[in-house]
Amino acid sequence: MPASDLIKKTATEMVSLLKSGEVTPLDCLDALEARIPEVEPAVNALPTLCFERARDAAKALMAKPVAERGLLAGLPVAIKDLLNVQGVRSTQGSPIYADLIPDASDLAVTNLEDAGGVIYAKSNTPEFGAGANTFNEVFGPTLNPWDISKSCAGSSGGSAVALATGTAWLASGSDLGGSLRNPASFCGIVGFRPSPGRVAKGPGALPFANMSTEGPMGRTVRDVALMLDAMSGQHPVDPISLAKPAVPFVTSTDSLPAPKRVAFSLDLGGITPVDPEVADLVTAAAKRFEDMGCIVEEASPDFTDVQEIFQTMRALAFAATKKGLLDTHKDLLKPEVIWNIQKGLDLTTAEIMEAELARGRLYHRVEQFFRSYDLVLCPATIVPPYPIEQRFVESCQGHTFSNYIEWCTVAYAFTCASVPAISVPAGLTKSGLPVGLQIAGPPRGEAQVLAAAAKYEDLVGWATDLPIDPRAPKG
Repeated sequence: MPASDLIKKTATEMVSLLKSGEVTPLDCLDALEARIPEVEPAVNALPTLCFERARDAAKALMAKPVAERGLLAGLPVAIKDLLNVQGVRSTQGSPIYADLIPDASDLAVTNLEDAGGVIYAKSNTPEFGAGANTFNEVFGPTLNPWDISKSCAGSSGGSAVALATGTAWLASGSDLGGSLRNPASFCGIVGFRPSPGRVAKGPGALPFANMSTEGPMGRTVRDVALMLDAMSGQHPVDPISLAKPAVPFVTSTDSLPAPKRVAFSLDLGGITPVDPEVADLVTAAAKRFEDMGCIVEEASPDFTDVQEIFQTMRALAFAATKKGLLDTHKDLLKPEVIWNIQKGLDLTTAEIMEAELARGRLYHRVEQFFRSYDLVLCPATIVPPYPIEQRFVESCQGHTFSNYIEWCTVAYAFTCASVPAISVPAGLTKSGLPVGLQIAGPPRGEAQVLAAAAKYEDLVGWATDLPIDPRAPKG
């Protein structure tokens, strides 16, 4: 099968071809190696390639019977550059680690390889994943393929762009303030933040921390479900990791019924402004749930104190993990990272204590809300893709944000609530830029979220439009 045909197929289709023997893992790598030069110079999504390592892994898999090659059966997977891959340059988007070659992989990478994934590339990310715009001093910016003058968001921007342009079938991401969901929204793909512990990770400095999660990214909801099955599972390295579900996510995605009652809110109870064009597209997307037979009502959990919770907990994590770098390499850190570390160092015991207590109250309010509603629908991002030169969104609808991450409130509200949330395409703006619909579910409700997202995807048929070639600015 020609390489140009393979890159158009979904990950689910590719795994079927791999398991049937119609294509081999080496065929997949050849297709990617042919596609990358066609698009990569224009977008800079995959700055680090490791095809020699990938081919060695592919040949090792091919020495086994097809039935023993794992869930992914040799499908190539791109890894976000915040995760270490053994023997591969792993920079975290920072000049401090520009030449780091780790001698061990992160557990999330190892689990993907154990499931038959073949690692062939590292995707670009902002320094330490800080900021929802993918640029750094090591590799430069990653550009949005729908309009290469625009940001692809972040911090999993390289993964999202690789998926949108056909240089990846599956890619890893991570999410603290929306780092999976923001780039999915900006690039017209699917990004899923699962419940904390659903994807084992580590070893890390804060193994009990549960604000940031690893998660799957793909072109379709079913591709994301497949990757989540490959990533999930309990492991002693990660003390909060969860066991695999009794029913695989690929099964529950197609077997669970449509939700009965869903809540819809553009601004999650008034905690964020929303661009009018985004509001129109997301409202129209939410109405499609009525076509599934759902009752759609305007309602939202109470997220009143989410700013204090998120900003405090995020700053505390930055201080705990990055203070040493501030002491020794301040000249190499970007301003936003320095600000976040210092904010954490300046926190008082009373502020940390109140944030922890407030997050507990928030969790219980949200959990109670999901006893009345199956899902919450809202924007995944509050603006369309913005100019790449702009470091972050500074204002929206007359509201000026207090810091570089506040514009992502609509995403990190669900982070603080510790519930799963997915971004799926809602449509295109008048200028042809993607906007995402966010679907959030109850605690550990990944199966419900994926099933509803798949039904929505079947209604709108978006996945048939990918991959795309990078597009020049209009006009």
